[in-house]
Amino acid sequence: MQTLNRISSNLEQPDRFRDLQQTLRDRWQTVELFDSSDADILIVPSLSIDQRELRKIDGCEHYEERLLFSLIRLRNPRTRLIYVTSLPIHPSVIDYYLQLLPGIPFSHARNRLLLLSTYDASVKPLTQKILERPRLVERIRQALRHDKAFMVCYNSTEIEAELSLKLGVPLYAAAPDLQIWGTKSGSRQIFAECKVPHPDGSQRVWNSTDLAEAAANLWERQPTLKRMVVKLNEGVSGEGNALLDLRPFQELAPPNASYAQRVEALEKSFETLRFQAKSETWENFSGRISELGAIVEAFVEGEIKRSPSVQGRVTPNGDVEILSTHDQILGGPDGQIYLGCRFPADEVYRMQLQQIGLKIGKNLAEKGALERFGVDFIAVNRGDGQWDLQAIEINLRKGGTTHPFMTLRLLTNGRYNLSTGLFYSQQGRPKYYVATDNLQKDRYHGIMPNDLMDIVAHHRLHFDTGTETGTVFHLMGCLSQFGKLGVTSIGDSPQQAEEIYNKVAKVLDEESGREQWDSFINLPEIAFW
Repeated sequence: MQTLNRISSNLEQPDRFRDLQQTLRDRWQTVELFDSSDADILIVPSLSIDQRELRKIDGCEHYEERLLFSLIRLRNPRTRLIYVTSLPIHPSVIDYYLQLLPGIPFSHARNRLLLLSTYDASVKPLTQKILERPRLVERIRQALRHDKAFMVCYNSTEIEAELSLKLGVPLYAAAPDLQIWGTKSGSRQIFAECKVPHPDGSQRVWNSTDLAEAAANLWERQPTLKRMVVKLNEGVSGEGNALLDLRPFQELAPPNASYAQRVEALEKSFETLRFQAKSETWENFSGRISELGAIVEAFVEGEIKRSPSVQGRVTPNGDVEILSTHDQILGGPDGQIYLGCRFPADEVYRMQLQQIGLKIGKNLAEKGALERFGVDFIAVNRGDGQWDLQAIEINLRKGGTTHPFMTLRLLTNGRYNLSTGLFYSQQGRPKYYVATDNLQKDRYHGIMPNDLMDIVAHHRLHFDTGTETGTVFHLMGCLSQFGKLGVTSIGDSPQQAEEIYNKVAKVLDEESGREQWDSFINLPEIAFW
């Protein structure tokens, strides 16, 4: 984290960075122009977050591929795109995305795409690797038309701002000094400012003693509380969460014991926390608290619960646009780890999600935020047809719901309708999807990208641009080593999207379970292009 949190000599001139970002507002006065203008887009899909937390995710080294949906932007014949990765991407994966483009010759799109790599597999953020290679920085700089270029990233830190300044290209993301609003503690502050319902909890603390005191204070306020959630302030995808069960300590519940007794008992109980990440231990987790900070929060109880979310963006001219709503698919020991999503969110709370998202987006815009934001919720069924929504956290970056929605949007060139909360293709058809980053089984190990392409073609699993239904695959680089794949299955109804997804899983199970694959998979590789 020291590398990510340092302020470089370039960033001693924050006004220069802000002025560079201001050119985005001057250049694109409307959302429509921003989406369709003549532009050079630099994609730096660096996961510039704490690398130890990131390593809790299987195949995280391949997550730079999650922004490959950006290649679909080449459907605009005036767009040029530079995509930088730590290691080269398999050519079949690039070909796969380019052949999704309706109405654009493959060669025309390929000529407007420049793929660059640092050839560095080390455990550090991609942006840092780029900055360590001045010749690569210069090559990128020379390839861009600076009056038409902007830079896109997964999340924004000081090193992304430094690269932006070195290249003289504006960064389309919230400035690094605003990233606090995307942490667990920063999210809670914004919820309070916006008067949005959220679980009772604490401010950020930096050691286990203060954490125990925060937990005891929360217990004092809610004596009937059964469970609490302990969260690392900068955890990823729920992997930095742990559950504290209070039920074994009910004799210490207020007012049965003294405050000091509760603090002492709670601090000792941390060693028995139920961690959401595999192989996590209190020894490691407690050390992370001193580095990242942590909060404690009331666990939202309920027999029937869901985890919806709303996504939006702050445009270069300061407007707030709601992009989508989802019902998230969660897993892990206590259903706190993000696995996937369904679009759109249930209609019973879809409009309410949009309203809250707009309120939070305006707050972020007033603070100077730019581009993507998402808000996660817990929804509890009250039993009378109504659901209580509790805001959980803000993601001031691209997230697990970004790439499936943007894939749908770019492929169909459709629009999200605020009055219905549905997405309509240009043909006026409402579209639905099921998406995941975690279609993962041991039996999938060893399936190469070319093997996957063979399976997709043989079983007609691909996305059909005519019917605008089918599956778009991502994270294909994860498949061989980790047995893990990302899919977005798109249909004309929720049921059809689910059926398409289930077919993909069934086919992969069947193909990976064969003792010997059919001859169409065993054919030698042939260069078709």
